[in-house]
Amino acid sequence: MDTEHIKQILERYTQGQCTAEESAIIEKWFEGVNRHHTTPVADDDLPLQLEAVKQSIQERIQAPRRQLRPMYYVAAAASVLLLAGAWLFTYLKQSRTAVPAGSSIAQTTPPKSSRTEKDGFMELRTAKGATERVVLADGSTIVVNASSYIRYPIQFTGNRRDVYLEEGEAFFTVASNEKSAFTVHTGNLQTTALGTSFNIRDYAHENRITVALLTGKVKIDRVLDKNKEGNSVILLPNEQVHYNVQSLQLVKSSFEKPEEITGWKQGYLVFKDASYTEVITEIENRYGVTVINQSDKKEWKYTGFFKEESLQDVVETICLAKSLSYTISNDTIVLKN
Repeated sequence: MDTEHIKQILERYTQGQCTAEESAIIEKWFEGVNRHHTTPVADDDLPLQLEAVKQSIQERIQAPRRQLRPMYYVAAAASVLLLAGAWLFTYLKQSRTAVPAGSSIAQTTPPKSSRTEKDGFMELRTAKGATERVVLADGSTIVVNASSYIRYPIQFTGNRRDVYLEEGEAFFTVASNEKSAFTVHTGNLQTTALGTSFNIRDYAHENRITVALLTGKVKIDRVLDKNKEGNSVILLPNEQVHYNVQSLQLVKSSFEKPEEITGWKQGYLVFKDASYTEVITEIENRYGVTVINQSDKKEWKYTGFFKEESLQDVVETICLAKSLSYTISNDTIVLKN
């Protein structure tokens, strides 16, 4: 699906040159998707948004496809293009209007994190909906995501700098010191750097650890036990490794944009083929809520990008894509068929 092709269709729509049927499809889509959005979308973000639309529409036509005759399937495929165009047009139209004051998310009661000093270490636990920035004794910095637990020395000694990410996600910017290696311990993984920046994600219920490198170079060691090391992986910029804590496998891959990895630092929600568990974790962390899934759809993937949308807009958009309904009550979201 070509972005320029979609823009041409949208131009026809804005000039009143679409057929009545095409216009009806576009306008119906306007009513059902992102009708409360107030945040403009940047051109660089369009491919990810279009991918989300294609995924959503393909899921909707996949089931009936087997039952339709070829002529009707061609019509359905054309609708995919129109609906994707409608989604994009919604964003383009809104990008020409000002963002209303107070449209961003605001917590009435700011979530609190806790810091405890113990045995020469500072233990930081962040709450849902909260992120914290830490400056270490050597000048290195850590941005800690919500629902995380990290331990770090109040003062570094010797020729090692060891930090322990016990749970959650954090972004590390390491001060260069060739005489003192900087190592982050996460489960069975040890990520070592001299001067670099990288992100580590380790939420227990996701059953995997992800290390993504933005700048510099890191070495990742898989530790089998205290006396024996497993295989090692070297990461270069824009590379990441996923470690499955059940199969104990390390899988290396690459990513295109830093925002895919560190969007959470700016309060963004960035999903690219994200699993159901990853999507729910991000929503709970971002908005400080609890999601309960009472539907029979618990295994799926989702692609999408949200900047300053409200909780309701995010949940509504995802539920439309996955043909789910939902209710929001206080800080609890319930998903249903």
